[in-house]
Amino acid sequence: MSARLPLFLRGLRRLQPPPGPPLRLRAPCRASSSGGGGGCGGGEGLLEQRRLRDSQVGSSRGQGSQAPPARDSIVREVIQNSKEVLNLLQEKNPTFKPVLAIIQAGDDNLMQEINQNLAEEAGLNITHICLPPDSSEAEIIDEILKINEDTRVHGLALQISENSFSNKVLNALKPEKDVDGVTDINLGRLVRGDAHECYISPVARAVIALLEKSGVNLDGKKILVIGAHGSLEAALQCLFQRRGSMTMSSQWETPQLQSKLHEADIVVLGSPKPEEIPLSWIQPGTTVLNCSHDFLSGKLGGGSLGVHLNGLIAENDVSLLAAALRIQNMVSSGRRWLREQQHARWRPHCLKLQPLSPVPSDLEISRAQTPKAVDVLAKEIGLLADEIEIYGKSKAKVRLSLLERLKDQADGKYVLVAGITPTPLGEGKSTVTVGLVQAMTAHLNINSFACLRQPSQGPTFGVKGGAAGGGYAQVIPMEEFNLHLTGDIHAITAANNLLAAAIDTRILHENTQTDKALYNRLVPSVNGVREFSSIQLARLKKLGINKTDPNALTEEEMGKFARLDIDPSTITWQRVLDTNDRFLRKITIGQAPTEKGYSRQAQFDIAVASEIMAVLALTDSLADMKERLGRMVVASDKNGQPVTAEDLGVTGALTVLMKDAIKPNLMQTLEGTPVFVHAGPFANIAHGNSSVLADKIALKLVGQEGFVVTEAGFGADIGMEKFFNIKCRASGLVPNAVVLVATVRALKMHGGGPSVTAGVPLKKEYTEENIQLVADGCCNLQKQIQIAQLFGVPVIVALNVFKTDTRAEIDLVCELAKRAGAFDAVPCYHWSVGGKGSVQLARAVRDAANKGSRFRFLYDVQLPIVEKIRTIAQAVYGAKDIELSPEAQSKINRYTQQLIQPPRPK
Repeated sequence: MSARLPLFLRGLRRLQPPPGPPLRLRAPCRASSSGGGGGCGGGEGLLEQRRLRDSQVGSSRGQGSQAPPARDSIVREVIQNSKEVLNLLQEKNPTFKPVLAIIQAGDDNLMQEINQNLAEEAGLNITHICLPPDSSEAEIIDEILKINEDTRVHGLALQISENSFSNKVLNALKPEKDVDGVTDINLGRLVRGDAHECYISPVARAVIALLEKSGVNLDGKKILVIGAHGSLEAALQCLFQRRGSMTMSSQWETPQLQSKLHEADIVVLGSPKPEEIPLSWIQPGTTVLNCSHDFLSGKLGGGSLGVHLNGLIAENDVSLLAAALRIQNMVSSGRRWLREQQHARWRPHCLKLQPLSPVPSDLEISRAQTPKAVDVLAKEIGLLADEIEIYGKSKAKVRLSLLERLKDQADGKYVLVAGITPTPLGEGKSTVTVGLVQAMTAHLNINSFACLRQPSQGPTFGVKGGAAGGGYAQVIPMEEFNLHLTGDIHAITAANNLLAAAIDTRILHENTQTDKALYNRLVPSVNGVREFSSIQLARLKKLGINKTDPNALTEEEMGKFARLDIDPSTITWQRVLDTNDRFLRKITIGQAPTEKGYSRQAQFDIAVASEIMAVLALTDSLADMKERLGRMVVASDKNGQPVTAEDLGVTGALTVLMKDAIKPNLMQTLEGTPVFVHAGPFANIAHGNSSVLADKIALKLVGQEGFVVTEAGFGADIGMEKFFNIKCRASGLVPNAVVLVATVRALKMHGGGPSVTAGVPLKKEYTEENIQLVADGCCNLQKQIQIAQLFGVPVIVALNVFKTDTRAEIDLVCELAKRAGAFDAVPCYHWSVGGKGSVQLARAVRDAANKGSRFRFLYDVQLPIVEKIRTIAQAVYGAKDIELSPEAQSKINRYTQQLIQPPRPK
């Protein structure tokens, strides 16, 4: 090392460990006292050796020889520039500090010291993973893959022997972390001319920079690159050619090497010169650069160049500047990473439709379209690779960490699709939802996301069928959407039935065991030590027992702790199954002799009727879901007090079963626009909306000018009302517009048309023009518009058009809807032609959402249960008042009493 380099490095402070949690990476290697293999550390010996060699080179230069460029000033310039860029990035992102990881296999304490000092000077963190010199290819790749997945590391460099630089090793690096530009992807971009999109070899850049700083005009020069291999050789050739140089490559064993050396104006050495190659082959005055990999690996190669050459630039200059340029690449990597964290307008590749007439079946349409790979879709909408978990080719789960990354991103517009009172003919809410987002994203270039409920297999295999939309406005693949998806409903089934089993098992044990035996089962002695779990400590607190030592409880306290005293007649928690099986609607359990005579009547519900489904739909984090699961009331005890899942001690188990189900499922429409499918509680027994988490993630992804379109089950009077009063209250999200779906056929039925039976051909009233029936049925549409207006949200009516509808019927519905207060009323044709058939609807929704919402709840959540019911009955359904049955009054009394129940006495 030259005399100037230690002075430069001496002014740099030692790197301090990065703040926050420790990285998984290993500590830097330490010096080996023997100087041989095994260690890599302090570097004083190598510093002295290189200082001596550099001084020898300098002292023996002939008269008029060219001095090396002021490398310190070049290095300082690069580092200072990197530091300034990083400071600008950190002004907007104060906690951001890039981390460079270097995987090192060998003894190179000098380069380790240089890297650390330059990194600290620039203001970034660096960490070394030191492997033994004889590490295998598999061991190196294993470390690379770990760094690839570490989101705290923004750049990765390899400092390994030349023999270890196999294609397999190099291409194991993620291109976005490859700050040395060695992967095929980065090299390919460089060769193609996309230098701004790739990382370029710091060594190759250093060679060019040193030549240009030395005043060498590269245009027309003959360049000979000797002994370079792979990425360095390719990068050097590409960079020289871009500057007008004629570049040749050669290995030391090449027979014509002497003649090539005589012709060359500039010689770049990529590996040490063998002893048998005489220096006389290099013409006097030739500029020579030594970027031997052995130097970069920390080894002193033999065959040192003679010092009589006029244009010598030593390997020291190249290596030090290369280390600085690597730091510059690291800052660029950090800048790109930050840019990826921010929202950007999508540029999706939308899938083309070729609508047929007559319109084929939904299944035929779905199978005729080839969906994009889900990882491609995810990248298009701004999801990072580590934020998705891929299921097959067309489905993925999205991790909740995205919400933290985009926490400062403004939400997009929030639109609800609801419908008039349902009929057997169907209104097409899901079809309108899908058609609307296809129109927005594929035809108007507006970021938009559909958020749909996952269908239950009960309706899917029943009369209703699937819920993927229909015609040319549906989610694909349809079979995967309607069947299983990623297993969320199965997870709910498992969790629900685990809790059901815990209830009956607890009753059995309490009926057959003493207080002491129960207590010993609940708090067993393990290796002579008995301890309460955290959930048991919470139960003690609930009981008013302020003790933490299991051996300190009195017999009375043990009894209180061990017994829940569940009243079997009050159990509200049923087993579930996601299949229509009418013979399980009433069953008797506990008939086996092992249940010791304890039996009771029970039942199976459909899986999506489980309260766990409603919890999944309303939760906003894993911790929140755990709390909600623990608060679920499953029965009352014999004193009328509520018994919860937390009391049974199964909250943790339920949460573990639901840990993947909480992540929304990503799919796509027929036109390749994104869809979240997540949760699916029924509106008649729960709140009938997809998950809060899916909506929140989608609102971040679409950006401030984008739209998230979700739907509510059943008619607006129930699904929309619960969306506003329950879902929006739980999520804190404010809707911007409501799309109210209607069809001429359904309005005719509401106007007094004949009854409709599934599978039976429609009567002529529904297939021929009948203005009077349509006019009479519009009273239902007008009422639903009024209900939406109660919440202060603008309403757009979407008239789902069928081929039997006439222009007069369509115009009448749109006119009456506008008279009733709708912001607009638009006929839609997405079922037959896809998104372009709903462009007019998309524009109307955009205009209504931009107008502004004066959203308000219908009732105060603190009102008594009876007053909430009365408010909904009067405001939504037009009732004069309500009358409660004795059973309803009894349940309201019990729920009210349990809601305000004080803690149990000591």
